[in-house]
Amino acid sequence: MRRLLAVGTAVLVTFGALTASSTAQVEQTPGGWVGSWAAAPAAGVPNTPGGYPNYSIRNVVHTSIGGSKARVRLSNTFGTGPLVFGHVTVAVAAAPGSPRAVPGSLRTLTFGGMSTVVVPAGAEVLSDPAPVRVPADADLLVTTFVPTPSGPVTYHPAAQQTSFFTRNGDFTAEESGASFTEQTTVWHYVSEVDVQGVAPGAVVTLGDSITDGVGSTPGANHRWPDYLSDRLHGRLGVLNAGISANRLLLDVPGSGAGRNALARFADDVLSVGGVRTLIVLEGINDIQQDPHQTDPQMIISALRQLVAQAKARGIRVIGATLTPFKGWQVYDETLERTREAVNTFIRTSGVYDGVADFDAAIRNPADPLAMQAAYDSGDHLHPNDAGYARMAAAVDLNRL
Repeated sequence: MRRLLAVGTAVLVTFGALTASSTAQVEQTPGGWVGSWAAAPAAGVPNTPGGYPNYSIRNVVHTSIGGSKARVRLSNTFGTGPLVFGHVTVAVAAAPGSPRAVPGSLRTLTFGGMSTVVVPAGAEVLSDPAPVRVPADADLLVTTFVPTPSGPVTYHPAAQQTSFFTRNGDFTAEESGASFTEQTTVWHYVSEVDVQGVAPGAVVTLGDSITDGVGSTPGANHRWPDYLSDRLHGRLGVLNAGISANRLLLDVPGSGAGRNALARFADDVLSVGGVRTLIVLEGINDIQQDPHQTDPQMIISALRQLVAQAKARGIRVIGATLTPFKGWQVYDETLERTREAVNTFIRTSGVYDGVADFDAAIRNPADPLAMQAAYDSGDHLHPNDAGYARMAAAVDLNRL
């Protein structure tokens, strides 16, 4: 379970239509806070026992909804000792994928009124509200400065987004971004941005690399949750809780695959800002990764538990069918039978509040066990931009 504090007194790794009336009927989330962006913490950066002392890291994150104030969640989930943030800022990016801030938009974040905060190992902190006008469907810059050695740096590996950093001290308040001369393709420390606005709640998408957007165009925000956000036009937040290589039943030691979906569920779904609906797309890695899970009932049991825990918190749940993977390097008939059995459960069990049939959306009509070529990134497991757009189009907005 995430330890979220209510605060008081080496080399960076580069690795149907929703109507106005339907939203008006939903009670506003307490305080008006709703998640606009999220990335699930996946692991500690390998070989960073001292952390990144004296680094300023400018994370580029893309909003789904806008608001008049913002607050930021920072993570030391995979740290082994106290982490000190000496200075943290948030700003609106002047251009997509740029480290330059819109003049006048940069704000110093505080934590219990203090600009410095200490985050124990395994914990996260939530900033005080910052008065910054956050646009929907735009890049924000969340910049952290860590003054002292800490421990393994919590990160999200498959960002599909370029961020920026410098090893030369505190440049968190620099609007021009000129000092951020080095680049990284992962997100460090930052795990969520909430906004205070008019959206009544958020949709969380729980999944693996297919939800993480592997195979999409980097920097283009073409993951399927991004396309879903585009369809919603800022009326609901969309938060991405995908982690590449993630599984339902097993952790993958020594990787960036994160904790299994059940172990991270409370942190990455139940605790995020204003969650009203969950879309679950998990299980293909349990099937195709070694050790292969060929008993569909094991996967189904885990899916049932995700649904039960979400519904116990009043969250509606949409089940997404597992997409085709014929042609992927380990594909065989035994694994395919497992996938089909899981999909039958998702479509027919009735435990979900709705179904997003991603399998039907992107499969090849002439060879239904395979992905349609127009939607395939080339590896026969991960869709491309067109495939992700097609998946998002299969979500019934009225179910959200």
